[in-house]
Amino acid sequence: MDRWKGKVAVVTGASSGIGHAITKSLVEKGLLVVGLARRKEKVDELSNELRNAPGKLYGVRADVTNETDIIDAFNWIKDNVGIVHILINNAGILRMTNLIEGQTALWQNMIDTNVLGLCIATREAVKQMRAHNVDGHIVHINSISGHKVVYHPLMNLYPATKHAVTALTETLRQELNSLRSRIKISSVSPGFVETNIGAAAAVGSGNPERTTEMENAIRCDAALQPSDVADAVMYVLSTPAHVQVHELMLKPLHETF
Repeated sequence: MDRWKGKVAVVTGASSGIGHAITKSLVEKGLLVVGLARRKEKVDELSNELRNAPGKLYGVRADVTNETDIIDAFNWIKDNVGIVHILINNAGILRMTNLIEGQTALWQNMIDTNVLGLCIATREAVKQMRAHNVDGHIVHINSISGHKVVYHPLMNLYPATKHAVTALTETLRQELNSLRSRIKISSVSPGFVETNIGAAAAVGSGNPERTTEMENAIRCDAALQPSDVADAVMYVLSTPAHVQVHELMLKPLHETF
């Protein structure tokens, strides 16, 4: 990771869960990290906790479902922090609905966050990297659901959005190859991770009173921790320049799917 010290990394969805853990790890490795989140105050709290770390954390309020927010954030980063070298596309959501009687607005929210937001952030990062001849690295935080459909109540469109991330990883690799670019693209696909995705799904679906129900529906006996995923990302980023980890899948021991 030494070659990344002092370089700029962007993490979407940095305010909690996996994004929070990745952000913390990058700052501790000496990077200048910009955490994008709707809840900027949460990123600012982490920045204060890490004030004595080798790197530095900047919080930027941005909603990845809003293209203008993303573009403005990347312009601010270029003007105030530096050229982006690493992008971690972590922001992702689940919403409480189904396919048979599903709510279109909730489907759209998942597509806008998990797919389109990822594409827009990737485009803006690659634009900076290519303009400044940066051998950068894009990491998509994917899911086991991006490779197989695991039945849980109310999963609905979520596996489809993560299958899209799998396809987008390969498509971007091919596009970068066609340009002879040295920018890397990697997908990291964890199994079940102990985060607040269930609570966020209930609240984001307008049903906060169903938080416990949603958490119970998606909880597994075996679980990874956000720090486990952060460790996987650090490994992917630490590989030599000629090594591209295309897909890294990690599961908790004894996971049943």
